[in-house]
Amino acid sequence: MAPFNVGSSSKQAVVWLVFSVLAIVASASNFYQDFDTTWGNGRAKVLNNGQLLTLSLDRDSGSGFQSKNEYLFGKFDMQIKLVPGNSAGTVTAYYLLQLSSQGSTHDEIDFEFLGNLSGDPYIVHTNVYAQGKGDREQQFYLWFDPTKDFHTYTILWNPQHIVFYVDGTPIREFKNREGTGVPYPKNQPMRVYSSLWDAEDWATRGGLIKTDWTQAPFTASFKNFSSNACVWSSGSSSCSSRPSNNSWMSQELDGAGEERLRWVQKNYMVYNYCADLKRFPQGLPPECSFRGAP
Repeated sequence: MAPFNVGSSSKQAVVWLVFSVLAIVASASNFYQDFDTTWGNGRAKVLNNGQLLTLSLDRDSGSGFQSKNEYLFGKFDMQIKLVPGNSAGTVTAYYLLQLSSQGSTHDEIDFEFLGNLSGDPYIVHTNVYAQGKGDREQQFYLWFDPTKDFHTYTILWNPQHIVFYVDGTPIREFKNREGTGVPYPKNQPMRVYSSLWDAEDWATRGGLIKTDWTQAPFTASFKNFSSNACVWSSGSSSCSSRPSNNSWMSQELDGAGEERLRWVQKNYMVYNYCADLKRFPQGLPPECSFRGAP
């Protein structure tokens, strides 16, 4: 390959590009630097010089952590290995939330992994809250055992849509349809959170299967967090005043992505609020009326 030579103007552009990327990308994450353990009284542990974080749950308490930064739009990847064995009643959550938003201002984007009896599949529970409106659950089985190894779970959040990915495969898309009166989270910065907690009253078969505390402590593991995102600080975004190289900010699903999304939803979706007529006897939510909704 021929040497790569650039002139002074090109060098300046490259410097600006690198500066911009460094300003908005938190790659090669270190859990000591990027997150705070927030509850659990020592049950959240940072290991391997900050490269690994584990959350544990026992009868007394679960545990959790949150990002030091707040973000207003971004693409967030986390590799997670879920609780193995009999995990019934447990929930491992990975989500974006504006903690101070309550009631009519509540914004949240959720991955929740619902534990199950040994040999039964995990259920991936997803939800989107915007301006206090939630009840937008979609649930999926996975096409692999998520307890045997780490897998990458991604939230893409930009002004056009929210996409949930598993190992690069889109499983759900929630489009911005504000023009038709459907609220969309776009005005409040959010932090990244994760937690492991007991939800035996609903998590497994609607609460029929309870947590077997003889299996405790239950442990989930996290590594290789990365964010390509706009950091929100002191009322402004890191993306607003620097050259933009944020392809994720306008990223859409291409034809191959849409095909993979349809494949997942055809073969692995186990619940879709847009198909639950019993739950919404007065009519489905408005976003459900669009082709390919939501």
